[in-house]
Amino acid sequence: MQAESIEKENWTTILKPKTGWFDINLNELWQYRDLIFLFVRRDFVSIYKQTILGPIWFIIQPLLTTIMFTVVFGKIANIPTDGLPPMLFYMAGTVAWTYFSESLNKTSNTFTANASIFGKVYFPRLAIPISIVISNLFTFIIQFVFFLCFMLFFYLKGAEFHPNKWVLLTPVLLLVMAMLGLGMGIIISSMTTKYRDLRFAVGFGVQLWMYGTPVVYPLSEVPEKWKFLFAINPMSSIIETFRYAFLGKGAVNIDYLAISGITTIILLVIGIVLFSKIEKNFMDTV
Repeated sequence: MQAESIEKENWTTILKPKTGWFDINLNELWQYRDLIFLFVRRDFVSIYKQTILGPIWFIIQPLLTTIMFTVVFGKIANIPTDGLPPMLFYMAGTVAWTYFSESLNKTSNTFTANASIFGKVYFPRLAIPISIVISNLFTFIIQFVFFLCFMLFFYLKGAEFHPNKWVLLTPVLLLVMAMLGLGMGIIISSMTTKYRDLRFAVGFGVQLWMYGTPVVYPLSEVPEKWKFLFAINPMSSIIETFRYAFLGKGAVNIDYLAISGITTIILLVIGIVLFSKIEKNFMDTV
């Protein structure tokens, strides 16, 4: 009788143990969309809560980074900027790179930073890294608007740059950066549950990656024999295309962009598979 009464009950949600390597329920993520946006609000608001300057830090950070790059690489090292004003050249690279690097750095901490929450209540674990990528998107928008104001300032001063039709590709570039940051981040996060020292290497590795990407120098300055290394770096074509779209200097290489897209999809799939496997028993190792 008891079994029959249980069967007659209408359950809205049934929690089952994950069994497969790729056991990701996208419909479940959609059902928890309100929770994802609560995490987005938490991440976005908590960063500068109880700070003196508050959201102004979103603008100060890329500005100070741009000034430092201009002094070190533009004035001291005398690295060419394809004829563009150095401040504009470095700002374009900094804004795009910051979105990717912040997404990667923060998602790589998913399991260790949220172990206390994961151990108390159930929700799709992938919701947290997705919320991080979305909250960083709001930061990017603020910095991107600041970059556009920067462009207007230099335009009024008579600087020559030529935005073009490739600006329409910006949403696609953002999507690829988000997927790449998410994929790489959850791969590292899955591995840090067992190998804790990896978290110390992430920041250093991302910094090295930046210098292997045309952020502080144009791709045109790279010798031809080394350009194949930039072809396999998925961020190279993204930064170069972003800069060309808004400033008209650099180049758009469709083959490089295709390699970036394929590499990103592969890394994201690998990340989701690892994440799905590790989340089953990560509480035993974290």
